[in-house]
This record gives sequence, C-alpha cells and structure tokens, in this order.
Amino acid sequence: MEGTQENGETSVEERVNPPASGLSKTAQKKQLKQQRYEAKKAEKKARMKEEKKREGERKRKEWEEKLASVTEEERSKLIESRKGMRKERMEKRSEERGKKIQRLNEAKEKGQNIVIDLEFSHLMTASEIHSLVQQIMYCYAVNGKCETPGHLWLTGCKGEMESQLNRLPGFDKWIIEKQNGSYIEALQDRKDNLVYLTADSETVLDDLDLSKIYIVGGLVDRNRWKGITMKKAQEQGIQTAKLPIGNYLKMSSSQVLTVNQVIEILLKFLETRDWKASFFQVIPQRKRFEADSEPNSEAKSEEHQGEEDGGESEEEDYQSERKKKCIEATSDG
Repeated sequence: MEGTQENGETSVEERVNPPASGLSKTAQKKQLKQQRYEAKKAEKKARMKEEKKREGERKRKEWEEKLASVTEEERSKLIESRKGMRKERMEKRSEERGKKIQRLNEAKEKGQNIVIDLEFSHLMTASEIHSLVQQIMYCYAVNGKCETPGHLWLTGCKGEMESQLNRLPGFDKWIIEKQNGSYIEALQDRKDNLVYLTADSETVLDDLDLSKIYIVGGLVDRNRWKGITMKKAQEQGIQTAKLPIGNYLKMSSSQVLTVNQVIEILLKFLETRDWKASFFQVIPQRKRFEADSEPNSEAKSEEHQGEEDGGESEEEDYQSERKKKCIEATSDG
C-alpha cells in the first residue's frame, strides 16, 4: 500500500493518520492522498495569509512615508482624497448588494428552482462535509452575481451539515430556501415536477424547464457510492436526467464534477441557453477535451463523462482567485 516502507513498517504519515478500517486499498490510497492535499492546502493558506499581512504592512509604510514627505496642506488633501475614494467604494458596494438582493428575491418568485440534496451527510466524513459546505458557499456566491439567478434550495439540512453551514459568515441572511426535511416533504405538492440530475439516468437534459425543480446530490467522493442518487430517485418515483456533457466534450480523466461546478453549469445555461459554452466556461481544461478530438480515447472517457450529481474528494482549486473573490461576497447576504 502507498506510504508503507519496504521493511514492512508503516510510515509516519500512516501512524498519524491511519486509514479507516474496512476500506479497500484503492480507497485507503485515496484517503491518504486527501490527507496530503488537506495538509498542503493548510500550508498554502498560512503562506497566503502571511503574504497578505506583509503586503498590508508595506502599503501602510508607503502611505506614512508619502504623508511625511509633503506639506501640511498637501497632506490634508491626500487624506480627504483617500476618504472620498473609500466612501465611493462603499457606496458602490452597497448599490451592488441592493441589486443582488433584488435579483435573488425576484428569483424566488419566477426563477429556476434548483435543489441541493443534503441527505447524504451521514455517509461523509467531517472533512468531506466541510468541502461540501465550501462548495455550497461558492454556489450561493456565483448565483448572487448572475443577472438571471436561480432559486436555490438546501434540503435535508441538519446535523453536522447544518452546524457547519450556520458557522458561515452571513449564512443567516442568505436568500435561499433552507429545509431540515427532504425535498419530497418540502415539495410534496410538486412531486411530478421533480427531476434528479444523475449521470446514471438514460434521459439527457436538452433544456431547462422553469416548471421543473432540478435536484443535485450533495455528495462528496461519489465513487464510494456509485448509483446511489439514481437508486434514491427510482425508489421515490421521481424523474431523472443527466447533463448532455457527452454531446459536447469528453472527460479526460476519472475526475468527477463538484456540486458547485454542476450548479454553475446550470446557472450559465440559464444565461446563455448554450450547453457547450456553459460546459467550457466551467469545466477546467485539464479535465476535458472536445468530443470530436482524440477519438481513440472515447471508450476510456465515456466511463467518466460526467457524474454531474456528485463531487470529488479533492475540492477544485481551478480559478482560485476568482473563486476567492466570489466567496467573499456571501457575507453580505
């Protein structure tokens, strides 16, 4: 097994973070990989925090030196100018926040309903739940920036999932439906309009219908639970569909799409009504190639062409700066 030394002794990493019993060798390797990823991520976060602190100190020093090098009259003008720019930024931000709130409230009345099903939290580790919470935060941030946002729902929001979500800054102000119960309970009078998005479905989603309510499974590391969302939908007697990814591109590896990627694809399509543009704007280039290229890889790619109802064990880091800026907006409600 990966991480085991040749003499049969376990590595320091395995002694500190022993793999969960009952997991296959492949799952154990994946778990160790996730642990390394989390450690690397924490190091990067600490490094970025320190760099940000140094940059702030540098700017403060430059500002103080600039003020010290001018006359008292010029100093007063510089300070007033800076205050004016700060006020202008705050007013602009307040205006943008007001427009966002208006768009989201309108979406409650006439927007596309999209549900994130959180009833799988008992199948995930605390780390995986944290990863999903981060994805949900990004979903809300992206939705708030859309000119035609959808109306997002969180159903089955309870236990550790609810606790972690409630710790998000501004979560109590989010314009989103929050339900402790399942979507079946919350939307029982609209059951005929429920559509679960699952890669196992034989029905390809050609368009989005405002009368339908699309459900995305909130499950990280879906490879451990293959077919679980399709089975759930069949048992509940609700419709299923899959995104038409295979019509436009082939996945270049076994990596699956995260929940936030699926939601962003749906939101992009609401704006563009163009599936290809939506896929290519959201799915990282390293995970795809066009459907008409590399034909010899077709068989390999079809096996993993979407998995649009789940996430992957490693949280996506592509376009990290854009993602970071987008998430910062969620604290405004």
